[in-house]
Amino acid sequence: MLKSITLLRNRVTDWNQYPFAVPVIRNLHSIEFPSRICFFVGENGTGKSTLLEAIAAHYGFGRESGNRNFRNDTTPTNASIDPLTSTLRLAFDRRTGKGFFLRAESFFNSATYVDEIGAQQSYGGRSLHAQSHGESFFTLLDVRFRQNGLFLLDEPEAALSPQRQLAFLVLMHDILNKHKDAQFIISTHSPILVGFPGAQILSFDGGNIHLAGYEQIPSVQISKRFLADRQRFLTQLLRDEVSLFSESKSCATPKSRKRSQSSSKMSLHKKSDT
Repeated sequence: MLKSITLLRNRVTDWNQYPFAVPVIRNLHSIEFPSRICFFVGENGTGKSTLLEAIAAHYGFGRESGNRNFRNDTTPTNASIDPLTSTLRLAFDRRTGKGFFLRAESFFNSATYVDEIGAQQSYGGRSLHAQSHGESFFTLLDVRFRQNGLFLLDEPEAALSPQRQLAFLVLMHDILNKHKDAQFIISTHSPILVGFPGAQILSFDGGNIHLAGYEQIPSVQISKRFLADRQRFLTQLLRDEVSLFSESKSCATPKSRKRSQSSSKMSLHKKSDT
């Protein structure tokens, strides 16, 4: 089981270089994992996927999904995390070498690679492309995750309906009960997935990684307010003259983007309370 990760700060040569310029990465020292299931939560662009990808690469998983024997890599941009990967130290109490990295963003590429190398039998017996996005995604989870190992998932809810997300909770519960050396670290925006009982929740909001309670997570708060009174929520949201998307990310500085994100979240909370 992965017990902790540490950023070897003395090995960083340029703090202005990506990914060290990302506030959460710049401020990272170490993270401990007391639970066998941990969720990374936070706004887009806070560094969740960046850190998860670096952990996966350090462990030897394929850059676009896969395990240590499945290493699909279709774009040079995948190497952008290498400076972070080389400065991380991963500490285990038991390192099985098994597991899987599943990145929703590049799942199509990985499914294509499975067909190219003729590995369909290891992924449910037929091409993942012959199934719907959600079906193929869940097939992979069901076939490749029922074992001991380190399982890293980046935004799995992108392919899963709410019903499938609930089914994934059941699958994780079953895996953790039957395999004592199974461990999950998941980057997600899903209020459903992050509700797994006893999970460690690490928020990346605010520029520092910190523990968060379920009720403190913005995606949970916003979802609850929306579902509690959808009409009122939307009326207030759409009536406001200030757009949540008023500032173009392409021309905003990192500091101004951060201010914009904070203002947007405050605005959204205010509108839903009025």
